[in-house]
Amino acid sequence: MNCETCHLNELELEPREIKDVLRCILHTIFFHRTLTLVRPKDVDCERFQITYVQCGLPDLEKEVDEKINQFIAWAEKHPNRRSQVCLSFFDEKNKHPGWFSNKTERIYWEQWFINLHVISPKGHGKQHSSKAQTNITGEASEQASSRHDALGSLIQEVLFQIINYANEKKDHIPPISDRIFNHEISIPR
Repeated sequence: MNCETCHLNELELEPREIKDVLRCILHTIFFHRTLTLVRPKDVDCERFQITYVQCGLPDLEKEVDEKINQFIAWAEKHPNRRSQVCLSFFDEKNKHPGWFSNKTERIYWEQWFINLHVISPKGHGKQHSSKAQTNITGEASEQASSRHDALGSLIQEVLFQIINYANEKKDHIPPISDRIFNHEISIPR
């Protein structure tokens, strides 16, 4: 079985934006790859004026939040770094069952690579003139607003990338099960 991979477009974001961005992306992937019966839940991401759908499964929401918090802790220790979060789906098969061993192996059938560049927000340098400080603060605010709007548009592009990929690539998905597919969320170490 071949493992399909999807490398999502890179997003440049600040540490305070990580939680909203990763929730949006991870839950969108899960929703499009969960073939079991779920109660979809619309979630409004007010920071970026985006609505996405969660599966409505509390255990999955908890798992996603735990992994996001681990990634945030990693990003705080490694400022201004590019990184990836990988969501992998797999099947487990018994590997050479024997009398004293019951090993299983993971057979990955799909991996989603979420490419992130976490940047530190621009600080303000010391200025001698209050008029110059006002101009710089206004320019910085304008730049931050422009960057924020651009990030919102890029997130929407990534969501469309997920939807298109999920709709086009279906042949590699194992037979339908009555559960969420086995998965793991990998973060940098």
